[in-house]
Amino acid sequence: MELMKRKDVPVELTWDLSALYQDEAQWKAAVEKLRQLAEDIEKTYKGKLSTAANIHACLDQYRTWKEIDDWAGSYSGLASEVDYTDAALQERAEAMGRLEAQMYSRLSFIESEMLAQPEEVLREAAAQGGPNQPFLEDLLYQKPYQLTPETERVLAALSPALRAPYQIYNQSKLADMKFPTFQADGEAFPLGYSLYEDNYSHDARTAVRREAFAAFSQKLREYENVTAAAYQANVQAEKILADQRGYQSVFDYLLFWQKVDRSMYDRQIDLIMDKLAPHMRKYAKLLQKVHGLDRMTYADLKLPIDPGYVPPVTIEESKKYISEGLSVMGEDYRQMVLDAYAGRWVDFAQNQGKSTGGFCSTPYRNHSYILLSWHERMSDVFTLAHELGHAGHFKRSNAAQSIFGTNCSTYFVEAPSTMNELLLGHYLLKTNPDKRFRRWVLGNMVGNTYYHNFVTHLLEAAYQREVYRIVDDGGGVQAETLNRLMKETLEKFWGDSVELTAGAELTWMRQPHYYMGLYSYTYSAGLTIATQACKRIEAEGGTAVEDWKRTLAAGGRKTPLELAKLAGVDISTDAPLLDTIETIGGMISEMCRLTEELA
Repeated sequence: MELMKRKDVPVELTWDLSALYQDEAQWKAAVEKLRQLAEDIEKTYKGKLSTAANIHACLDQYRTWKEIDDWAGSYSGLASEVDYTDAALQERAEAMGRLEAQMYSRLSFIESEMLAQPEEVLREAAAQGGPNQPFLEDLLYQKPYQLTPETERVLAALSPALRAPYQIYNQSKLADMKFPTFQADGEAFPLGYSLYEDNYSHDARTAVRREAFAAFSQKLREYENVTAAAYQANVQAEKILADQRGYQSVFDYLLFWQKVDRSMYDRQIDLIMDKLAPHMRKYAKLLQKVHGLDRMTYADLKLPIDPGYVPPVTIEESKKYISEGLSVMGEDYRQMVLDAYAGRWVDFAQNQGKSTGGFCSTPYRNHSYILLSWHERMSDVFTLAHELGHAGHFKRSNAAQSIFGTNCSTYFVEAPSTMNELLLGHYLLKTNPDKRFRRWVLGNMVGNTYYHNFVTHLLEAAYQREVYRIVDDGGGVQAETLNRLMKETLEKFWGDSVELTAGAELTWMRQPHYYMGLYSYTYSAGLTIATQACKRIEAEGGTAVEDWKRTLAAGGRKTPLELAKLAGVDISTDAPLLDTIETIGGMISEMCRLTEELA
């Protein structure tokens, strides 16, 4: 069916932004307060940040400004994400972005002046503790790479231009691409970006699935050059910033705030490409056998193991699965899940112009907002559990930390979300001993949780690394180069077990993660930590759960190594990743065995 326009979506399927502001007028009042506060901070403190007392007084005001900005920016940004065809919403979000850039430019003196002080002044201020301590510790961390105050001010003012490649990508993808209908088995089918990604790529009808992929790829190819140009602008800007700040490479620049070294990044990619590939090739052959396919093509990889086994899952039914599946985390966590449904934290709707995929945004000390498109599949239940993992993480982190200490490294940030997927899967495995049911649950865990994080995003990361290697050596990337790199990455992983039909090389056009630095690889990193911590919870119960809750509350105050250690996982070695890969392999082997027994 054709996707409806946003205005026609039932309100109960949409999120309710009124927890941020009741109406446009209240939001505008907050924006004006934000603007005035920025002016006051500059007038009061510029040129006066030479003592610990003045530093803390200024940061107390800046902390308030950040809290207001978090809500105001979220309000305009979230509204724009659900309808990229609405010009008014897009202009409002872009106007807010321009205003934020102006204010950040005005307030850039805060970091610049503090960093210009002798290091002992900053250390004295940080030693006093309190809610400003995380900010001061981060200043000391970044001090070697800080530029002159005037340069930092200009860079802050340029932030809307630096975000332009991502905006161009989204506009071309979600607003400009108009997909024609396609023919399969003598019938015409409508096509759209989310219709393909969320529906046809999983469709059990081989002709429909493969023809949809061909038509989808044909439309992508029409936009490959403009998409490549946007991506080229993005990576070249990152390279320029890395050089100007004095980093040895663009990799060091992008990994700096993740607080991990290059070896941890490379390990994640290299071991999975080498050790997981044989297991996933076995999984691909299993899908081919179960579905009786003449050949296994790239368009067939997202097939469910048993699409006819379980009926569609309603939103109301998903509430029971998730609330009971996550109840091991405690009654407060379970209540948060129920509140998410009752309070309309989630935008379930399918509509034209809505962002694809799913995400969770949590304004400071407000509840979370979760975006996804509901298709009544168990994969949607796992996606919602995943996003509620982010919600539970930042609910606990926001309660324990000041706004300066909430955001943890992206290396860890996907651990709480993928933990929820594992807990849900393990709960389902315990509810029914039937072999077909067990295979179906394992199929959801391998085909959704692990495939999404250890295959889809990991292959993105492996491809992305090759792009940055070219850029780091002073080269550039065009559509032809990007297509070649993606195809080579897929060939290396899948070998001859999967036929890479035309269009597979365009996979680099389908994800927004490339505009977020070295983010793609962190999905597998987070799931590695989650897998090991989940094994602890399964084995030890309450003790491990409490360790996990303390880890969530730590926010950004610890490095990924420290956060994992707090959860009882040592990621200083290869062992957790290798064990996780073997865990995936074991699940695939069990699915193969169950398939033989069911036959």
